[in-house]
Order: sequence, then C-alpha cells, then structure tokens
Amino acid sequence: MKFLLDSHTLLWIMETPGRLPDRVRQIVEDTGSALFVSIATPWELAIKANSGKLNAAKILNEFDRSIFSAGYELLETKVPHVIRAGMLPLHHRDPFDRLLAAQSLELRLPLLSRDKVFDLYGVQRIWD
Repeated sequence: MKFLLDSHTLLWIMETPGRLPDRVRQIVEDTGSALFVSIATPWELAIKANSGKLNAAKILNEFDRSIFSAGYELLETKVPHVIRAGMLPLHHRDPFDRLLAAQSLELRLPLLSRDKVFDLYGVQRIWD
C-alpha cells in the first residue's frame, strides 16, 4: 500500500523512531509499503531551519541520498495539487500542510501524521 509522510513523521523516522506509534512503525517497516515524501517537505524543513525553529542541517544536506537509500519516493507537486491546496477551506493556514492535504486527497494516499487538522479535510490520516 502507498502512504504519504508528513514532515514530522519523516524527521522522527530518521532521528527518533521510538516516538512513532506502533501502527506507523509497522507501516514504515513493512517492505510492502510504498512511502512518499512530498517535495514540500525539504522546503518546509529548510524554512524552519533558516528561521532557527529546527536543527535540520544534516537532514537537508543528505536529503536526496537519505530518502532514496531508504526506498522512499519523492512526490513532485503538480498543478492540480497546488490548485486544490489553494481551494481548501482555511482550517489550516500552513501552506505546506495544505499542500500535503491536497496531495493526499488528489492521489488518494493515506497520510502518516499526528496532526488532527487533516481530519477536517477528509484526509485518510493514520497515526494511533
């Protein structure tokens, strides 16, 4: 099955996998799972690192190599994704999360995220 990773989920997989709930850890460790990382994720991480909110220099410097060596697929942003993100109700103002919601909905990919705001968009969110 295919899944989309929220940015914090990817960070936890890479840095503190013990923080993941058992259900998410099982999905991530299942060789039958196809895990997608949105192109919005490195952008979001870079902005947070630049603002001092996140220490992500190592992850960003090795981003491509890390996700590809882990077998994850990079999900490019398409025009329908950004249009849908812009048209979503304003339950959440974070543009990165709105894009993740749109990609999850457009591509029917369950989202591995602890953020319950995605539920307001009808996203199939998996966490606990």
